[in-house]
Amino acid sequence: METRDLETLLKAVAEGTTGVEEAARQLRADSYVDLGYAKPDMQRGVRTGVSEVIYGAGKTAGQMVGIVRAMREAGQERVLITRLDADKAAVLAEALGDAFVYHELARVGIVGSAPEPDGNGTVVVCAAGTSDLYAAEEAALTAEMLGSRVNRLYDVGVAGIHRLLAHTDDLMEATAVVAVAGMEGALASVVGGLAACPVIAVPTSVGYGASFGGLSALLSMLNSCASGVSVVNIDNGFGAGYQAALIDHARTKSE
Repeated sequence: METRDLETLLKAVAEGTTGVEEAARQLRADSYVDLGYAKPDMQRGVRTGVSEVIYGAGKTAGQMVGIVRAMREAGQERVLITRLDADKAAVLAEALGDAFVYHELARVGIVGSAPEPDGNGTVVVCAAGTSDLYAAEEAALTAEMLGSRVNRLYDVGVAGIHRLLAHTDDLMEATAVVAVAGMEGALASVVGGLAACPVIAVPTSVGYGASFGGLSALLSMLNSCASGVSVVNIDNGFGAGYQAALIDHARTKSE
């Protein structure tokens, strides 16, 4: 049940045209759809403000098509699918038609269009190197699908720090910054010393042997001396983009 449908139901209860028991029955009935292999949560958007997202790894293309169709039939306007490989994306494109768009670099599939930005400002996504763009784009697309305006700053790693410093104004004006880096992960600490907002660090699995598939960057980011830096798991661009969008949409008590 989308937010607008919930409001209609609550107004009907308030006006006396729908009884409390009937409203409770509808809410229970609409909470999820049992597909046998999955139970899509149809009220997550009402509870949390963000509708359910599909994690594509480990699911068959047919299962994802079924989940998407169930969500759309329940009124969900847009669906985000992460960790989606190209072969499965081709099946989804054939089944879902023009409503489906695949972003190969980020391994993200999108059904429906992104909403108009309605956050408090701008989410900045920084990528240390071109090799980190897969995680950076996953973060950027996620934040955009959750209604944030995104400014991408790519190839701004500390090996050429002047490239990052050229965007100091962008960093200082952001409502949240996602810092994506592999190797030693130093970008997050540098950004944390420049930005006046929360910084979400994404360690990537990019690097030579002693990077241990991103573990070196993860530990460096966890030990950052810059205040206001939080860290998500290795290669978790989705988690960072989601968190950044929540920060961008935060409301004060006075509102």
